[in-house]
Amino acid sequence: MFKHLTLILSSCFLMLSFQPQMNEISIQTITSTTPFGEVKVKIPDFSQSTKYSITDYGAVPHNQEATSLAIKQAIAVANANGGGRIIIPKGEWLTGKIHLKSNINLHLEEGAVLLFSDDPEDYLPAVQSSWEGLECYNYSPLIYAYQCKNIAITGKGELKAKMDTWRAWFDRPPGHMNSLKQLYHMAAKNVPVEVRQMVNDTANLRPQFIQFNRSENILLEGVTITNSPFWVIHPYLSKNVSIQNVKVFAHGHNNDGVDPEMSQNIIIENCTFDQGDDAIAIKSGRNQDAWRLHTPSKNIVIKNCNIINGHQLMAIGSELSGGVENVYMSNCQVADNAKLNHLLFIKTNERRGGTVRNIYMDSIKAGKIAAGVLGIDTDVLYQWRDLVPTYQRRLTVIEDIHMSDIHAENVDFISKITGQEEVPIKNISLNQVTVDSIRTEKIINQNVVNFNQS
Repeated sequence: MFKHLTLILSSCFLMLSFQPQMNEISIQTITSTTPFGEVKVKIPDFSQSTKYSITDYGAVPHNQEATSLAIKQAIAVANANGGGRIIIPKGEWLTGKIHLKSNINLHLEEGAVLLFSDDPEDYLPAVQSSWEGLECYNYSPLIYAYQCKNIAITGKGELKAKMDTWRAWFDRPPGHMNSLKQLYHMAAKNVPVEVRQMVNDTANLRPQFIQFNRSENILLEGVTITNSPFWVIHPYLSKNVSIQNVKVFAHGHNNDGVDPEMSQNIIIENCTFDQGDDAIAIKSGRNQDAWRLHTPSKNIVIKNCNIINGHQLMAIGSELSGGVENVYMSNCQVADNAKLNHLLFIKTNERRGGTVRNIYMDSIKAGKIAAGVLGIDTDVLYQWRDLVPTYQRRLTVIEDIHMSDIHAENVDFISKITGQEEVPIKNISLNQVTVDSIRTEKIINQNVVNFNQS
């Protein structure tokens, strides 16, 4: 009897000893004070979690197949064990797509470079994603997280995209535009997203570099991101996002720095943006898709950032149909030779609907600006004006926009607001907004109620 009991206990001990060790991942809360109250963001802390070096799983420098498989296996093992840090050591590692899982920290050591393939086949099968505010199945983002919780990308290394193929896709040939028109019609008619398959021979819808899709508790810290097929950092239908000390250099077509879309509770601090499009572009989906998803972008803070180049310092829209509210940008520096069009530009059109409110910007310094300090345009349709019809007309409510302690050297105007008579823009305040010289008119406003400048 005792011998039998001993065997049972021994067997139980052996079973316990081979159980995966659960890693210690704690959740921290960071807080930022804004004019509309405190914004609190939950982020994961992986400092006590187990490390999984990709070399232990067969990664080989300059061997894409081996490294891609090693990263995938390391993520799977760490996730099965409760989470952990996937270590990318010093050196250049060629890889295909990376799909994160919950409780995973992709960590790049100093001197590490993850070089992503530009072969579109490496980003198949298609995943649920979006293109300029419309949901669809498309090539996987280079780094993709779908329905993940507690994830991070950290370290002093570099994420870099090879660009030969993507650069060739920057032009919008007829096949590309025909696919986009097809997607527009499907979204307007509420065709199920899984039917909207946008990978074909001519669509050429470039993937985002990093997309956090329907995920939460996200930390992006320290890394340098070089080049991108499309938008660089795209939190989509996600919440609790912290982006800290990140450097972006991407001068391709549509290379916005960060595009929070239908996402909430976001803090972006101490980052450097040098890109070919907007530094920060806040979005909330386009037309019927956004009305269906009904999720505004809100509680977004951007502080202490440097902008080397870009179209706008901060843009809102034009995909803003889900609404944008409670946004605060403060203490950001724009390089003297940056080729910005505006410091704040809000753009929409008669198809969008949505509400934009409680937007604050203060303590900004800039040199020469191609257009002006504040621009609001309610009739921005670009090439879509004549390509597709308006299925449903919905105007955008824009109100409570506040800018203070802003200085620029040379501008066309301080404020140019083109509102609509049916829904005038309301409650705009410019306090201590100064410029050294103005090339045209100081204030060019239309259909604005309660505009104050002091």
